[in-house]
Amino acid sequence: MKKRIATVVGARPQFIKAACLSRLFKDHSQIEEILIHTGQHYDAVMSDVFFDELKIPKPSHSLNVYGGLHGQMTGHMLEAVEKVFIKEKPDAVLVYGDTNSTLAGALAASKLHIPVIHVEAGLRSYNKQMPEETNRVLTDHVSALLFCPTQTAVNNLIKEGISKGVRLVGDVMNDATLYAIEKTKENVALEQKFDFLPNRYAVMTVHRAESTQSLDKFQKIVAYAGKFSIENGLKIVFPVHPRTQKLVDELPKFPESIMLIDPLSYFETQYLLANAKYVLTDSGGLQKEAYFHRIPCITLRSETEWVETIEAGWNRLWTVDNYHDRSEIIDYGQGDASLKITKEIETFLGLR
Repeated sequence: MKKRIATVVGARPQFIKAACLSRLFKDHSQIEEILIHTGQHYDAVMSDVFFDELKIPKPSHSLNVYGGLHGQMTGHMLEAVEKVFIKEKPDAVLVYGDTNSTLAGALAASKLHIPVIHVEAGLRSYNKQMPEETNRVLTDHVSALLFCPTQTAVNNLIKEGISKGVRLVGDVMNDATLYAIEKTKENVALEQKFDFLPNRYAVMTVHRAESTQSLDKFQKIVAYAGKFSIENGLKIVFPVHPRTQKLVDELPKFPESIMLIDPLSYFETQYLLANAKYVLTDSGGLQKEAYFHRIPCITLRSETEWVETIEAGWNRLWTVDNYHDRSEIIDYGQGDASLKITKEIETFLGLR
């Protein structure tokens, strides 16, 4: 009889990471995946397009929980996910990253004594004002199997007294990016879609709560980006996240050097990154994706959980003027993190 894994996803970065493992689970002789979509990212441009593009199986359960305050959203997700777990009786629950969906899945499983598997465990920004920090810390402390992308993440867990079940496996986002590079290589449709791009451009994304909770903070980010574009003689291409659109509309004037475009699919984003000169972002995932494409990044936050990107000279905070000397980040692996994770899960479930 196959072992059943319930995978809980809800946001764009999770769809991308889950796709790597779902492709391996799809034809696995001993594992059956039950995909649960909480609905945290619910509109087509932030959800459906990623399932279609990455060939992720359609969710077995779509919970349609979105909106509201963080506690409200997490509570509703927890209640809905718990019902699915009781019905499906999975042997383990797999969660990714640090969203409200991550925490809801982990807590519901823990309450039902179902082992929790956390991919991207051990990350810490040490900024407790970030809801993501609370989500990732609590998830780690109820997890039975913790897959870390870097040694720094492993060390963070050890400091908190967590050593059992911790595995250093590399970064599944690297796997995803290498897959996307192959899929977008010599893609005529993408070349035609983005033939309007200038020769020199940077890509910017802004969506986190800390960046969008006030017009004043967002305005400072836009002003910084406008100045950066002029100083470096390039345009900034800015795909506007649905959360950010209302702030864009409220600004009396937008810098002419910033090009506003609609949200992008995953492959479209990778195509843009591959040809960019810089990346400006408040996204944790995009900081790494910039490195995978070997594009310098500027993080529009006061800290980052991906400290190795700064130490290796590929990333800097917007409050800092210069990069460190550049080096390669060995911990991220060679694009085999998903395979390592699958083998560890097989062992954990008694399949090896």
